[in-house]
Amino acid sequence: MLAEFFNNWIAWLMLLLPLFSAAVNFVWLRKENFMAQAVSILCSGLALLIAFGIWLEAIHVPTAPLIKWIDVGTLQIQIGWLDNPLSRAMLLVVTGVGFLVHVFSVGYMDHDKDRARFFGLLSLFMFSMLGIVIADNLVMMYMFWELVGLSSYLLVGFWWFKESASAAAKKAFLCNRVGDFGFLLGILIYWSTTGTLTLDFDSTAGQAALAALSALPAWELTLMGLLLFCGCVGKSAMFPLHVWLPDAMEGPTPVSALIHAATMVAAGVYMLCRVFPILAMSPDALTVIAWVGAGVCLGAAFIGCQQDDIKRILAYSTLSQLGYMVMAVGISAPGAAMFHLSTHACFKAGLFLCSGAIIHQCHEEQDTWRMGGLWKKMPITIGCFLMCALALSGCPYTAGYFSKDLIIELAGGSNVPGAVALYWIGFGAAILTAFYMFRLMTIAFLGKPRTEQAEHAKEYGWVMIFPVATLALFALGAGWPVWGWEHYYGQATYGGLEQFSNHFKPEWLSKVVGWSFFAIGTASAIFLYMGKSQEPYRFGPMVVLNRKFYVDEIYDNVLLKIQQAFARLLAWFDDWIISGLFVRGSAALAEFSGQMLRLFQTGNLQAYAFLFSLGVLILFYFV
Repeated sequence: MLAEFFNNWIAWLMLLLPLFSAAVNFVWLRKENFMAQAVSILCSGLALLIAFGIWLEAIHVPTAPLIKWIDVGTLQIQIGWLDNPLSRAMLLVVTGVGFLVHVFSVGYMDHDKDRARFFGLLSLFMFSMLGIVIADNLVMMYMFWELVGLSSYLLVGFWWFKESASAAAKKAFLCNRVGDFGFLLGILIYWSTTGTLTLDFDSTAGQAALAALSALPAWELTLMGLLLFCGCVGKSAMFPLHVWLPDAMEGPTPVSALIHAATMVAAGVYMLCRVFPILAMSPDALTVIAWVGAGVCLGAAFIGCQQDDIKRILAYSTLSQLGYMVMAVGISAPGAAMFHLSTHACFKAGLFLCSGAIIHQCHEEQDTWRMGGLWKKMPITIGCFLMCALALSGCPYTAGYFSKDLIIELAGGSNVPGAVALYWIGFGAAILTAFYMFRLMTIAFLGKPRTEQAEHAKEYGWVMIFPVATLALFALGAGWPVWGWEHYYGQATYGGLEQFSNHFKPEWLSKVVGWSFFAIGTASAIFLYMGKSQEPYRFGPMVVLNRKFYVDEIYDNVLLKIQQAFARLLAWFDDWIISGLFVRGSAALAEFSGQMLRLFQTGNLQAYAFLFSLGVLILFYFV
């Protein structure tokens, strides 16, 4: 009996443990901060162990669904588990980073009196994200997709008493709703044309769905692919819905590490890899996806070069790296996208947690120009930050070097129109990445402390050092070929291994360019900013970069005004045409007609005789 229970339910416990933790924290432990964080850490740690067991295939994943929800005709919706290499790898990313963020949060949130609610929301997010990863159909994925959006809204706005945090939470929520509406339309088209919602394209139903899709006209396949991509545009903050991600840095920094670096924003890329067999049927849709990714990759890197807030620099870096991943999907290399997603989760979560430790010890200061000299004050944290930054910048033989350069090489050898341009855009973003990361470190970590907060900064303790050190080690070594990630992800994303053989030729050129661009970006940042106490280059085009290409201003002063004008027009139409003419007008007409008829209903027989005679005379006159 116990063995049967273990085989059938242990895997599901990975999903249910975070939900249990969230429920306990919200219902019973709202005022017990210590117990709340202990329960959350315990449940996230157990979830990580189960995910590791699933990865090693030591834990059996049941094929039977947990809940059979809807079964009407051909429509079958269930809470099931799609177990394949892709989901197993993503489970490790989510639970691994999630556990480390939980541990780090013990130190970061030590001053907050509402820690129980914070850890409950972290657990709710973990439950939601794990549901997306294991979903075996699009409706289940969409349900958990919306739960992730809700969790993000609550976590970004955790400090609700700050107006900026509340505004950022609403902005993130609304931007995601726009993208999710398109995603839902894409799901409906897929279901209406195939009669199924499955994500298992190796199953009989999945093969039948692909066969049905192959009979559709090209325009319909392109429309469906682009609508599904809308989900990624919202969740992964692609243009034009990218504006929510930098503002979401108003939330606690552990939230940025978990949601806005490793998991939620990566969910859009993961979804694209899940539905890639559908996208592959429309070369036009893939071309749009590739170029949107390339544009965000380069544009966000430019913006990052002129930001001063340490978290916003990392936010635009995240946008740029997500652009690489989306571009990889667009060039028909979803395996490369997942490879970079995994390595990026390590070094970007590490960077955010390191920045969180710095902000915490500098008394919530985030302006890099108000730091300085921190390498002497926090040597372990700064060393871990450097290791993660090297991986992000593409330093040779770090994790980011292997995964990012793979995408660039594949872009150059792809069949997408403008492949060579994609190749050089990738390298252009790479040199900018090295520049803005070493600009950040030169300003914030070198020189002398510029404020009292920086002067008195110091290491916090093991509870913060352990998570960042662990992620820093993965940032250096997680991408090495010895681990076989290229082979693994090639098999995991329906792409086989052929996608990894179509490199840009000659391959040696990519290595020379990549190493040279890393060196140039690093050296130029140190040369231009060493010894500076304030931004010396904020003029001309640099102002445009600092203002983020004025996209927010365009939205506020153009799109918002157009929307408000349209809303006022609709309000006028509703008040004067619908309510005025049709509703109040018809009522007034009926009342006026009644009043007129009352004049003829006097109750006087002489008046009635007179009117009768008048009517007869009029009748004789016309006849």
